[in-house]
Amino acid sequence: MKFTLSWLNDHLVTKSSLDEILGFMGKAGLEVEHVHDPRKALAPFSVCKVLEAEPHPQADKLRVCKVETIDGVKQIVCGAPNARAGMTAIYAPLGTWIPGLNMALDKKPRAIRGVESHGMMCSSRELEAGDDHDGIIDLSGDYTVGMPAAEALGFTDPVIDFEVTPNRPDWLGVQGIARDLAAAGAGRFLRNDARKVPGSGDCPVEIRLDAPEACPMFVGAVVRGVTNGPSPDWIQVRLKAAGLQPRSLLVDITNYISLDRARPLHAYDAAKLSGAVVARLGLEGETLEALDGKIYPVTEDMCVIADESGVIGLGGVMGGQSTAVSAGTTDVFIESAWFDPLRTARTGRVTGIHSDARYRFERGVDPQSCVDGLNLALALILEYGGGAATKARIAGNIPARIDKVTFYRGDVDRLTGLVVKPAEMKRILKDLEFDIEDAGDAWYLMPPSHRCDIDRSADIVEEIARLIGYDQLPTTSLPLREGMKQGVASARQTRVAIGRRAMAARGFLEAVTWSFMSKDHARLFTKIDEALTVANPVASELNYMRPSALGNLAQAAQRAANRGESGVRLFEAGPIYLGDGPKDQRTVIAALVQPSAQRHWKGAAAPYDAFSAKADLIALLTALGQSSDKFQVGPATQPHWHPGQSSSLRLGPKMTVANFGALHPAMLKALDVQGPVYAFELNLNALPVMKAKSTKTKPVLERADLTPIRRDLAFVVDAGVASGDLVRHAQGAEKLLISKVDVFDVYQGQGVPEGKKSVAFEVTIQPREALKDDQIQSIMDRVIASVSKGTGGLLRG
Repeated sequence: MKFTLSWLNDHLVTKSSLDEILGFMGKAGLEVEHVHDPRKALAPFSVCKVLEAEPHPQADKLRVCKVETIDGVKQIVCGAPNARAGMTAIYAPLGTWIPGLNMALDKKPRAIRGVESHGMMCSSRELEAGDDHDGIIDLSGDYTVGMPAAEALGFTDPVIDFEVTPNRPDWLGVQGIARDLAAAGAGRFLRNDARKVPGSGDCPVEIRLDAPEACPMFVGAVVRGVTNGPSPDWIQVRLKAAGLQPRSLLVDITNYISLDRARPLHAYDAAKLSGAVVARLGLEGETLEALDGKIYPVTEDMCVIADESGVIGLGGVMGGQSTAVSAGTTDVFIESAWFDPLRTARTGRVTGIHSDARYRFERGVDPQSCVDGLNLALALILEYGGGAATKARIAGNIPARIDKVTFYRGDVDRLTGLVVKPAEMKRILKDLEFDIEDAGDAWYLMPPSHRCDIDRSADIVEEIARLIGYDQLPTTSLPLREGMKQGVASARQTRVAIGRRAMAARGFLEAVTWSFMSKDHARLFTKIDEALTVANPVASELNYMRPSALGNLAQAAQRAANRGESGVRLFEAGPIYLGDGPKDQRTVIAALVQPSAQRHWKGAAAPYDAFSAKADLIALLTALGQSSDKFQVGPATQPHWHPGQSSSLRLGPKMTVANFGALHPAMLKALDVQGPVYAFELNLNALPVMKAKSTKTKPVLERADLTPIRRDLAFVVDAGVASGDLVRHAQGAEKLLISKVDVFDVYQGQGVPEGKKSVAFEVTIQPREALKDDQIQSIMDRVIASVSKGTGGLLRG
């Protein structure tokens, strides 16, 4: 729902600024989504005058202009065909963002065919102030140089866009918004009740209600001799601000009243009507060619408007082409009816029509607004289109609400903790147009006809709390029961919380996917266990408990990629299921990256690969207090990993803690996911519980004055030996003094026997006391012996 600030001022007398109005809207529960203030958007632009406009020496279609601007006289090269001396235009200085071009001007003068240009003169489209792009804006009138462009163009009215909750259909009209803002303290509400238009003669169109359960009330009148030209400028401006395109006087007036009073109307060309206008239920086989040009079949559940020719409209949803008004319409019949919300919603769902009328009627239009809506339409048509109106014809009626709501004043404190004086409660309720019968602690309230959502004391409490301000609610914590202990997170819960923070810090976005997947997809990850089949799945494709979180994550990443996102990085912390018992449920942290080529002036960044996934996994383990040194690297243990680009981390030969690397292309193809995709999945249940760290101060064993000692070694080993095994055996030779072992080269080729490889690594020794050469050599001898024994490798000379 959109409206302008000046439009709001038709119904609200206020001295509040735009920012204050927005604050009151938030207080009243009106959730503002966006505010477009043209004065801010056009702030850099101002009025200028062209003093001279000479042909460009190097281009026939360009002119070199001397322009008087707010920054002094500037030379501007202009390609507009209407640029001439003496004209008044709009100036954009250097460095200005041009919204219609989606670009910014250079901050320094730019040479155009050898002539410097100091800024720009703009067209309407370039300022997003219109569609004209044939030339620059040519202002007619007396404008001073430097006047803000927004004032010169008449764009000074902010447009407010907010979300309407389903229970507040009265907010679908600017009048209803103003009423709530007045109750919130923003100003004084102006009702602006529509005056009765005295008609001459009876309405020639007969109205009949054959289905009062679907349309209990129908009011109409005819205006003869109308000139259906353009609507007045002020209506057109407001409709455009609300997102509607002006069409003609009659159509624009009905749309304006729908937005202003939340009262939909419909205009028929009276000359095209045949016989009586009837509100009835549809008949099998009937169709309607609607205003959108489509033909819709009619069902027996729909409320239709018909005449002798057949269906001419779907009640509360959309009118038909056969009786639509046009430029040649001189006699118009105005319909103001009330339609059953549920039936209107069903009609809209069956037909798929999304109209402003349906949007309002299915939420509940004020049932007492039929006559007022008609009178307001007649008054506007007579004022701007001329003609003579008949008397209104009224069919049916909507009984006034007779059930009062009993409100207990003490409920405000009991339910919210707010202490509100009775006088303030009365002010709020009267501003909301409740009729109040005071009986001490209990008040009997008659809600206004536009508030069909009020039926109990708690509803009144909500209204008072909302307009007092939810920020005023007390923030007292509930006390613990006597004997209760504060909850303590388990080790698993703590790991999940730490893991989530660590992954977010690494630039991953958390996803929450289903704990189920299709059985066909589950076969890609594990052998099927029928005990994990879901007997009553929420969807047919979610009929198996997931054995891995990576399948759902991969499909989520692909959905994001299909919608234009690139380089998606997702992670999830949650359960996987490997059997039918609780011991076979695991808690994992799975992460996944679908890399994409990055465009950058420095060149493409290093791609995300299996080693990047390992780095993220090691960072996660470090955050969880697990030293990477204790893990052995081996081949991946599951079928969904790429056999040449994946590995696993293990604690011993049988305990796999994590797998990482590239996902198998065949698996990705089955999931309809574009590769490559790199990932890891960490089993939190397999991690050892870390001992509590001692709080005692430990002596510093390392000495900062002793330089680390580095030695390089190279071993020839079987090609199938993992480099990590060499690192592990080298580090185990002297755990106290060897601080780091880094592999820096792996070689296969000339000089190395077939089936073998050379692995070179650097050993870093951090002394704790001065070491002599023979002591250093002794350490290296132990390293050589340990690696040779553990891997069968030979030291390479």
